[in-house]
Amino acid sequence: MANTTSAKKAVRKIARRTAVNKSRRSRVRSFVRKVEEALAAGDKTAAEEAFKAAQPELMRAAGKGVVHKNTASRKVSRLAQRVKTLSA
Repeated sequence: MANTTSAKKAVRKIARRTAVNKSRRSRVRSFVRKVEEALAAGDKTAAEEAFKAAQPELMRAAGKGVVHKNTASRKVSRLAQRVKTLSA
């Protein structure tokens, strides 16, 4: 258990930050899952719409430090590639 006042405050801050990051990560996963489901169903228009919503959400998470910038870029790139092949 934290002894000093500053350590106790750090514990509180970390708990808050963890909760925020957890909700942001969950939100990103939901957006990505919608794209995945549309791709699995073969629904081109739904996949494109879901991708347009998921892309800024992934990049926002990267900007906030929830996921690494390269990870977000890789996920966007791979999703875009799959949406493109579906529409071809």
